[in-house]
Amino acid sequence: MIVDYFRIGVKNISRRRLRSWLTMLGIVVGIASVIALIGLSNGLKEAITGQFGSISADILTIQASGVAFSGPPGTGVINPLDPDLIDKIESIPEVDFAAVRLIRGTKTEYNDRLDIGFLMSLPEGRKGKEILSILGIETQDGRMLRDGDAKSVVLGSNFMEDDNSYGKAVFPGDQILINDEHFNVIGIMESQGSFLIDNIMLMLEDPMKDLLDIGDEADLFIARVKDLDDIDKAKSSIEKLLRKERDVKEGEEDFSVDTAQAVVDSVNDVLGGVQAFIVIIAGISMIVGAIGIINTMFTAVIERTKEIGIMKSIGGQNKDIFFLFLVESGLLGTVGGGIGILIGTLGIILGTKILQSTLGTDVAPQINILLMVGALVASFILGAASGVIPALQAAKMNPVDALRA
Repeated sequence: MIVDYFRIGVKNISRRRLRSWLTMLGIVVGIASVIALIGLSNGLKEAITGQFGSISADILTIQASGVAFSGPPGTGVINPLDPDLIDKIESIPEVDFAAVRLIRGTKTEYNDRLDIGFLMSLPEGRKGKEILSILGIETQDGRMLRDGDAKSVVLGSNFMEDDNSYGKAVFPGDQILINDEHFNVIGIMESQGSFLIDNIMLMLEDPMKDLLDIGDEADLFIARVKDLDDIDKAKSSIEKLLRKERDVKEGEEDFSVDTAQAVVDSVNDVLGGVQAFIVIIAGISMIVGAIGIINTMFTAVIERTKEIGIMKSIGGQNKDIFFLFLVESGLLGTVGGGIGILIGTLGIILGTKILQSTLGTDVAPQINILLMVGALVASFILGAASGVIPALQAAKMNPVDALRA
């Protein structure tokens, strides 16, 4: 009997194709939005988390804040960090190591194509080796920078791709123009799946300062703690030191001291809020879809009044009529949900490709099977619930009155 309900329901839906498509539209939009946008935001979450995956949990990042102009974090601020503070930070008992970092954008040229490249400084000596270890940077081709490599750079792995911004792969032994000066490419870094590292140009600190005429300033500091359990204490001590040195009161800081995990958590909070907003919008679409199903089923009851009378006159019971209309409305929701899932999945695949080309990093499609199954079940329940009142109206019809209609 249940199979017959579904067979008749499918037949009635296919008989009124246009009305059925229009009825399901709200369900389709709602489900597609949930599947696509939650899948994309989860993929983006994973990609952003991956940007900090190479940085140890025992690392603190310190940078100036306030009104900043374009450029990487810490650049263009009104009151930049003073490099002389490094020694004071390193003298804090909980801190094992601290170093200055410079990250600047500048004009580059290769293969007769201009681009804006980002340079990252590497100090000479022990601190340079410590930074490479912290960031997990190794070369896949060529070699790493050594002390005294004044006219040399090591490039991120994306420069080795044919579809980079220069339209031609760069290899060790090639020359690249940076701020109108020639530099030898001596190495290509291993891929880290991070658009921060995979697109960077690594240069020794002093040559970078000379090239870009950088004065006595720093874009950011990194500090490693001796014991991970003391990271909060180290953070508090650094903040206290910087407040004193920069003459600012607590709560009015023009700097930030963050762990990699804190940055990830902040981004995840924002994306979580976006997901909640998506669910609300999708919910509104599904409510509109439910209203459409209710309207369609009421119309179907009116159009099939005589049919209902015939079914009752040959022995059809109220429950049979009720389940017939209930299953039909549930099918409207289910088909709408199924189409929404397909469109949403295509949206994830297409959106992932757009994010990959925009961010220059891998963003894995996040296709959640449980979410899809849940969405399909919810679509059926919503559709069936929307058809309860019209189904009750049909079931309670007087067969004599129905036949006279």
